[in-house]
Amino acid sequence: MFHAPKVFQRAPLPSATRESEPRRTMTATASPTVPVANKPPAAAPAKQRDAYFDNVKYLAIVLVAVAHAWEPVMDDSRTVRALYMVAYTFHMPAFIIVSGYFSRSFDMSAAKVKRLVTGVVVPYVVFETAYSLFKRYADDSPDHPISLLDPWYLTWFLVALFIWRITTPLWQTLRHPLPVALVIAMLASLSPTISNDLDLQRVLQFLPFFVLGLQLKPEHFQLVRRREVRMLAIPLFAGAVLFAYWAAPRMQLGWFYRSNSAQEMGAAWWVGAVMTLAMFGCAVLLTIGFLAWVPRRRMWFTALGAGTICGYLLHGFLIKGAEYAGVFDTYEWLLTPGGRVLVSLVAASAVTLLCTPPVRRVLRPVTEPEMNWAFRQGTNKT
Repeated sequence: MFHAPKVFQRAPLPSATRESEPRRTMTATASPTVPVANKPPAAAPAKQRDAYFDNVKYLAIVLVAVAHAWEPVMDDSRTVRALYMVAYTFHMPAFIIVSGYFSRSFDMSAAKVKRLVTGVVVPYVVFETAYSLFKRYADDSPDHPISLLDPWYLTWFLVALFIWRITTPLWQTLRHPLPVALVIAMLASLSPTISNDLDLQRVLQFLPFFVLGLQLKPEHFQLVRRREVRMLAIPLFAGAVLFAYWAAPRMQLGWFYRSNSAQEMGAAWWVGAVMTLAMFGCAVLLTIGFLAWVPRRRMWFTALGAGTICGYLLHGFLIKGAEYAGVFDTYEWLLTPGGRVLVSLVAASAVTLLCTPPVRRVLRPVTEPEMNWAFRQGTNKT
């Protein structure tokens, strides 16, 4: 409220004060005797998204899509295989770490559980069914099962995110959660008896990255964005590419997928534990290097970070559809260096379009449904 300058507010004598006569001034309409508590509360400012993390999510999902697009064209190229290995070392760990960071406040409250169901469970049911039907009919595989217990292709991440998030209160309670998660991941890597149900091998072997994200604080991200870290990231990635080029014909890709035990890949049981720690260390280092070079300011692609779930869930139809249609067998020039560059650009452009607001609006009934009819009143309150 605006008040008239004091020079015009001469205090009246007590005998001249009359509560029945309102003050007829344009600049001071409220009586000074009205308690401040009676004023209506000011509207809370809308929470703004952090441009840095939206940039992280968008760039990570582009790497995911491009790496998936390399799979059909990398067999005869040691260079592409090496780049694929570097990308697979950190792109999903980076995405999972950020997911863990934003899951720190999950406390099993009604509102959080509702959001978990509508934002994770519903998309999983819809897209697991859609991908299974797509495989059955587009690939002429009538025997391909439709099972919500056995995630196929990309949908494993939604199952994993559900399991990780509902266990967040446990990890927030433990005194040393990251060592415990690493031990669980190591045990999973040497346990071939773990079934395919809910893709538990991946869930358990990727668990340490989610737990690491839960332990991070804003100041940790400030540290990785320092100039010294950016400079160190350059030789780090150069060394990673050179090592991957050497390891490309020697190393199984299964270590990057984390979907099998060591024995299932023909290695001794103890190798699983060693590789779990080694891959975790490499992934964390490359993730730090990646995070250090992500722009902090708003970019042309920043707004697309809000739609990465759409890009993630939809780009698989394009890549698998191209495989089922025999595109990579029909057009052999795609296996040339120029063809591989084109495949990379098309994949990056496609996933970019799939993250745009129009696509997000169209998919909102599936990826962000309200579903108020399914929940009790009051579950929207945090």
